[in-house]
Amino acid sequence: MTNGSSFNEFLLRAFADKWELQLLHFSLFLGIYLAALLGNGLIITAIACDHHLHTPMYFFLLNLSLLDLGSISITVPKSMANSLWNTRAISYSGCAAQVFFFFFLCSAEFSLLTVMAYDRFVAICRPLHYRTLMGSRACVKMAAAAWGTGFINAILHTANTFSIPLCQGNVVEQFFCEIPQILKLSCSDSYLRETGLLVVSGCLGFGCFIFIVVSYVQIFTAVLRIPSEQGRHKAFSMCLPHLAVVSLFLSTGTFACLKPPSISSPALDLVVAVLYSVVPPAVNPLIYSMRNKELEDALRKVIQRVQGQHQ
Repeated sequence: MTNGSSFNEFLLRAFADKWELQLLHFSLFLGIYLAALLGNGLIITAIACDHHLHTPMYFFLLNLSLLDLGSISITVPKSMANSLWNTRAISYSGCAAQVFFFFFLCSAEFSLLTVMAYDRFVAICRPLHYRTLMGSRACVKMAAAAWGTGFINAILHTANTFSIPLCQGNVVEQFFCEIPQILKLSCSDSYLRETGLLVVSGCLGFGCFIFIVVSYVQIFTAVLRIPSEQGRHKAFSMCLPHLAVVSLFLSTGTFACLKPPSISSPALDLVVAVLYSVVPPAVNPLIYSMRNKELEDALRKVIQRVQGQHQ
């Protein structure tokens, strides 16, 4: 095969060869996917319907849930369908769409998590200026900047990746179309341009990471100065869910990118991909709803309203 345009589909990596194990994979992914849909859907509905939650923190959380819903919907349903129909194929355009939307949503999510760190910093370290700095217009601009950054990033990487000649066949050693796995199919040296672009994106991501770390150093310094134990507890409860989500997002993503080649194997690559692409969108709603009384009350109202309509 001379280049990417000489074939019209890619073959994805299957989780198992036996039908019984494929059915088990389908069932597990279906359970995780439904949990992600339910959790993120409830958070979106609760925030949209409860005016008490129309604050910057919950506005950004609503955006995060939308991004999580999108990112898990890009990869999991196709993998489930392939297991159910005992196939590995994905069309060339479908593969390009997966690369674009997954990169778009993940880039936008990390940008949004950085914005959320700034929101927590202003709320705790600059409380008197909070209404001024985090007004509705400013919040919309920051959310739009996060989505826009992800979109531009995804356009650049997708266009670059699929302009590279692919000479090593069309078998992608992953359960979805992932840029590093597609680059392995490229001709020698032709992947260096995309690798350079990935390094630039990595440097920008590292800048966001440093911003989050510096923000939290100042946040925890300010929290420890709060005289009352109740005040410290309230401040920590505002920050810890966001910190947990950032830690889960970064630890899984960083390990996927920086794991040593000596321990790399197709099976490990598969497990790591599930950890960074499937687990966070399903777990994030649980992290944010734990010990958050405002969100718990809003979710309870939504569930009671739905039950009332069915009775």
